[in-house]
Amino acid sequence: MSTVGIKYLFHNHRIEKPRFRLKSVAKNPSSLNYSLKPLRSGGSFCNFKSPLGVRPLRAASSNTELLETKDVFFKETFILKRTEAVEGKISIRLDSGKNGENWQLTVGCNIPGSWVLHWGVSYIGDVGSEWDQPPLEMRPPGSIPIKDYAIETPLKKLSSSAPEKDTLYEVTIDFSPNCKIAAIRFVLKDEENGAWHQHRGRDFEVPLMDYLCKDDNTVEAKKGFGTWPGTLGKLSNMLLKAEDPKGQDSSSVSGDLNQQIRCISGFYEEHSIVKQVSVENSVNVSVKKCPETARNLLYLETDLIGDVVVHWGVCRDDNKTWEIPASPHPPETKQFKNKALQTLLQETEEISESKEDGHGSWGSFTLDEEVEGFLFVLKLNENTWFRCMGNDFYIPLSDSGNLPAQSRQGQSEGWGKSERVASVPIQMSGEAAGAYVVSHTAYTDGIINEIRNLVSDISSEKRQKTKTKEAQESILQEIEKLAAEAYSIFRSSAPTFSEDAILEAEALLPPEKLCPGTGSGFEILCQGFNWESNKSGRWYMELNEKVAELSSLGFTVVWLPPPTESVSPEGYMPRDLYNLNSRYGSSDELRVLVKSFHKVGMKVLGDVVLNHRCAHYQNQNGIWNIFGGRLNWDDRAIVADDPHFQGRGNKSNGDNFHAAPNIDHSQDFVRKDIKEWLCWLRKEIGYDGWRLDFVRGFWGGYVKDYLDATEPYFAVGEYWDSLSYTYGEMDHNQDAHRQRIIDWINATNGKAGAFDVTTKGILHSALERCEYWRLSDEKRKPPGVVGWWASRAVTFIENHDTGSTQGHWRFPGGKEMQGYAYILTHPGTPAVFYDHIFSHYRSEIASLISLRSRNKIHCRSVIKITKAERDVYAAIIDEKVAMKIGPGYYEPSNGPQKWKLSLEGKDYKIWETS
Repeated sequence: MSTVGIKYLFHNHRIEKPRFRLKSVAKNPSSLNYSLKPLRSGGSFCNFKSPLGVRPLRAASSNTELLETKDVFFKETFILKRTEAVEGKISIRLDSGKNGENWQLTVGCNIPGSWVLHWGVSYIGDVGSEWDQPPLEMRPPGSIPIKDYAIETPLKKLSSSAPEKDTLYEVTIDFSPNCKIAAIRFVLKDEENGAWHQHRGRDFEVPLMDYLCKDDNTVEAKKGFGTWPGTLGKLSNMLLKAEDPKGQDSSSVSGDLNQQIRCISGFYEEHSIVKQVSVENSVNVSVKKCPETARNLLYLETDLIGDVVVHWGVCRDDNKTWEIPASPHPPETKQFKNKALQTLLQETEEISESKEDGHGSWGSFTLDEEVEGFLFVLKLNENTWFRCMGNDFYIPLSDSGNLPAQSRQGQSEGWGKSERVASVPIQMSGEAAGAYVVSHTAYTDGIINEIRNLVSDISSEKRQKTKTKEAQESILQEIEKLAAEAYSIFRSSAPTFSEDAILEAEALLPPEKLCPGTGSGFEILCQGFNWESNKSGRWYMELNEKVAELSSLGFTVVWLPPPTESVSPEGYMPRDLYNLNSRYGSSDELRVLVKSFHKVGMKVLGDVVLNHRCAHYQNQNGIWNIFGGRLNWDDRAIVADDPHFQGRGNKSNGDNFHAAPNIDHSQDFVRKDIKEWLCWLRKEIGYDGWRLDFVRGFWGGYVKDYLDATEPYFAVGEYWDSLSYTYGEMDHNQDAHRQRIIDWINATNGKAGAFDVTTKGILHSALERCEYWRLSDEKRKPPGVVGWWASRAVTFIENHDTGSTQGHWRFPGGKEMQGYAYILTHPGTPAVFYDHIFSHYRSEIASLISLRSRNKIHCRSVIKITKAERDVYAAIIDEKVAMKIGPGYYEPSNGPQKWKLSLEGKDYKIWETS
């Protein structure tokens, strides 16, 4: 069944939440689902109201005394959080202005939020899809320039939006028909969650010139444009199409381009958009002792709307074993499988401010004195259940000397903790499942038909022999993109691999066996530099003096900085790949350093930047896209959709790095040259493997090609993107984030590992907010990549980007050793940052490395999480090592194994079997 997490509060207080109704969209069976009241007939698409404070829950009149009596010894409010998908529209309108002289482009969105239009323009004569900033007179009030290529303009809420109108937020851009602008390009940004909304994965493009090359991201007046099921929506037929100038030879167009080529047509177009909106409710629980009967009276009230059922029971000891209590039971109670009771809560006798808002509900329960606890879960409908931390709500019924509830926090598992619990697959009703199938079938059928049409285009044009090679390649790229979109639908409903199958296969592999690209499994990685290491100009020689010390600490692999000549001193803007005289030292000094590490038995990783490369020369347009040196590529080596460097290659298959030309790895000559260069580095310098920079920028299949050619001992990619947040708070479920990293590893055929960014992010929240329950997923496994594919996870807490003098994402201060206690005792391959090695943490890190080595903990070690609560996390690894982090209490239980405390520091302890 589906579960929804709750957030625990120590005090009752007013709860602020948005009060609006949502229009549900068809969902995957594993998604959350709950009943919503239908919109009134004739209402708008989304009938939102201004956020209002939710009234404190109040009891029905007959139970008011329970909340007010001084005999209440337990009283808490729990927040019930869930995320709902809201469907809306992005509207695009191009029409003439009020005065008939200027034209206006209006972009709107009918979902409330903080929306920003990220936009730019292309001028007449521009090549490719490069953005430029518009002229000042074209920028609406409130616009902010972004670097030198874009503008961000906030959408404003319409001051008088009638109920029948859908659009709530919009922005209007005025421009003259005589301007030199060929097109306006934009994406819509949601400031609340950082999401970018594009047109089928690319920027929206509104052409203002008829000669402009049209693309699938073009939005304009179209003739005979059909409906795209579930994606593009309906296109308005009220279009004004200007006639082309007659008798003009297109090849002879010159002079006043605005008069001879400009062909502006008004249009209106809508595109579907889906936003995740956080919805909050709450439940109050109060317990008092009845002096007349010596029984406990428990009162429960919630503002959930609908028929809310409490699935409940009691327990008589700390094992929390469910029992059915003795009568009397509340009204509307029935027994469930001889294990529990189900009670339909009664509607609260209170008139709402709006009848459409509905009422809350409540129930009271009389419980015997000898009962230790009250266990329950809330059921909103067949598909939505609310639980606490993935466990049942537990309310202690002992007054503990009438201590306030918050002073007893942590006494029992599942109580006094905060967590958003991930949903698990649920069985949908036949009707709901049918609706889901129909929705996706219509969408995928549309994609399949579009692919067939494109194939037909190629076939027919081949027969006519009029289609150019470039046009055919363009159609093939469209087919590839549509196939990728269809595959993404499949991926959303079916995992790319079986987690259990991988874990089972991992367990069967002997860790001592060498795996190409992933080492032996016992590696401990040292990052051998920081962001400032280039400053001295002799870093290779300085590090050479520390080789013996690093080896004695127990490190087996060292990661060195980028070796090539670079525009930036740190090495991450490479230019001449075969020139190894960098700010870190000369190529000869690098060879000496690598040999020194090899002498002490350590492997060496080279930091290679394959995604982008800085050019040596400018083209005729003044664009830096001509390369020099041994690899003297031209602009064919640059992806076509890099907005700044006018590449003539194919479109990118990853994210663009905007500071330098993005290399097109689909070109045969590029891959050939890169493979030769990597093999040359292996031979000339002696590198044993690679750290791959910014692998989000190009397909992992190309990485597989490079690893097959170079056969590294170990390789790890940097796939770093944002984790999932809702209204600024990190989501508990980060499966989507770690899945993206897993997908990249899969694309390399598992021949490279990846830095476990997911685990780092979760450690941040767990330690900063004292929410150690985050370190366990719903299956009681580590919540990062290490929980799904441990042998390919390189765990870390800091590096040259996140820490050092950059500090882009610095680990919580003073808690670094808790982080190292976690990654150095857990499976995966741990990486330790240079700055931490040579700091006051040195001896503690050395002790942890020594403990890992003598207990033979490896990348596939078996972990059992024994505790994941608000203030403590504990686990046992390979039945040989027990650990805990956090200020809370934990001691491993002695049974067949006798545990001995080996290491202890601030908020962490490590035990070994004696």
